[in-house]
Amino acid sequence: MVKPLNPALLLTDATNRLSCSLFRLSLPPSSSFHIFTYHLSTNNPRVFGPHSVNMALWGNNKRDDDDEPVSHNGDSASHVVQPRDVDERTRLLPPPSQGYLSPDDPAVSPYNLWSVRFLRYFTVLFTVITLLWWVLLLVSIFVSPPGMHSRGSGFFDFSYTTLTLGLLLLGLMFFSSPSKAAQVSCLVVAVVLLVDAILIVSVPRLRVEEGWVGIASVVWALLIAVWTVTTDGIVAWGKREEEERLTGRAESRRTLGEWTSVFVSTVFLVIMAAVAVLLTATLILRSRDASLAAPGHRYYVDGDKYQIHIFCEGSTNSTSSSGKKLPTVLFESGDGPFESGMFAVAENALANGSISRYCYSDRPGFGWSDNAPSPFSAGMAADVLSEALARAGEDGPWILASAGVGSIYSRIFSSRHGTAIKGLLMVDPLHEDLLYRLGSPNRGFLLWAWGIISPLGLDRIPAAIFKGRTREDRVYGRSAYQNGKYIKAKLQESLVAGSLTKNEVSSARHIQLEKTPLALISSGIEMKRDRQWGKKQEDLSHLTKKLISWDIVSKAPSEVWRTHEGRQTIEKRLKELVHA
Repeated sequence: MVKPLNPALLLTDATNRLSCSLFRLSLPPSSSFHIFTYHLSTNNPRVFGPHSVNMALWGNNKRDDDDEPVSHNGDSASHVVQPRDVDERTRLLPPPSQGYLSPDDPAVSPYNLWSVRFLRYFTVLFTVITLLWWVLLLVSIFVSPPGMHSRGSGFFDFSYTTLTLGLLLLGLMFFSSPSKAAQVSCLVVAVVLLVDAILIVSVPRLRVEEGWVGIASVVWALLIAVWTVTTDGIVAWGKREEEERLTGRAESRRTLGEWTSVFVSTVFLVIMAAVAVLLTATLILRSRDASLAAPGHRYYVDGDKYQIHIFCEGSTNSTSSSGKKLPTVLFESGDGPFESGMFAVAENALANGSISRYCYSDRPGFGWSDNAPSPFSAGMAADVLSEALARAGEDGPWILASAGVGSIYSRIFSSRHGTAIKGLLMVDPLHEDLLYRLGSPNRGFLLWAWGIISPLGLDRIPAAIFKGRTREDRVYGRSAYQNGKYIKAKLQESLVAGSLTKNEVSSARHIQLEKTPLALISSGIEMKRDRQWGKKQEDLSHLTKKLISWDIVSKAPSEVWRTHEGRQTIEKRLKELVHA
């Protein structure tokens, strides 16, 4: 049996609905104010939200239809929504979901823009290209690929490529965290690299030593620095655009993670800017050193790949009492350039008439000579010396005077020139059995590491500023060991000392003519300090069967010519060999 409807209840319900509708119309469109009514069947208070107030009068609110199933006779079923009281957390403004996202939402990202993604893809590509170039330059320090030999040390192009790789990796790691500090730091790096590129191209000697490899490396570094500045600016723009589109405003706040990223990237970029400044300072010193004219002449060798410096002085027409042409003394330096070593001895001997003419060469990487391709052994050095002397028109005969490790080179040269060698003078020479000391892995690694950081000028720059070191000091004097070319030459010497060089000098000993006059001068200090060294000196006294003398200068160091007695002994023996 159908229960009849109560007209009074229907009238009350209609009145309530009309009141709610009129109140709703008086509210702003964005208001979320909640209206209280009483459900007719339960007499419980009910909260009407923005939708419920708007739709209650007309009965077409879908959520109300879902919550209140309608009976077949038109009665409304009991309302199932739990009552909710209004408190201080009740929203009066629309929630963020109605049009905008939270700034912390992962969807708010500059990666939404295809242009930003495009920049990141190209940055990855440039990183891969730079990494391959970096590996190739690293390998070329030890083995020179065809066409990639530079007449300089090769450490500068490696440094520029390392700087480039660092910029790219930092850009990728902190790609989505651009900052003004990063842009300014990269801009400083770009400006400094531009100065470096101008220096290398404009100074002829630097341009020759760096070659196309060095020029390409510094130009690539400059382009990547500009690319990094541009990319950072575009990503910052894209980040701002996406924040305005998705959150309604550009976000000025940063999270702790973003501040950490900005701080870390800025610190590393400041370090890179300092590295670029140091590279520039070292290039300026090299430009200054390049203005120092060579005393002799440079001659191309090894298929015109690089040049060797040769200096000769004295008469070419001097003869002995018997009418024979007096031999020319060919000096070979020890651990350092000849100009800072036995040069004074040679000049004094020439002035005193003990010798009539002398020549010396700077081994590749020493003094004014270029670096040779790697690997480079003592036998190769002897061959290019022969070629340079031939181009200079010097054909001997020769008295070979050498010191320390230079004796290894002289002995190989002697074995390859036979009767053109009229005598040997060895000053505290290195024995081939002790070459392992030069070729130890620890020494090789230290030379490589020293060469890698040498472009920073950590020792050259302070020495020039605070100690007054001159270009002469840096080219052939007491600071020559700081030169990248010198370090590269010593590294090449170390790499093959126990293999190629030892085999060459061992063969030379068997080829050496036994009738060649020999004079040996040893350091008394070294013989007392190192018993093995003393035994090897004795062994070298039997290098030929014509030993003229073996002098032990008791108070002299390994560089015997540093003492007055040592200089006198050297000049005396030179005179005996020349006039024998």
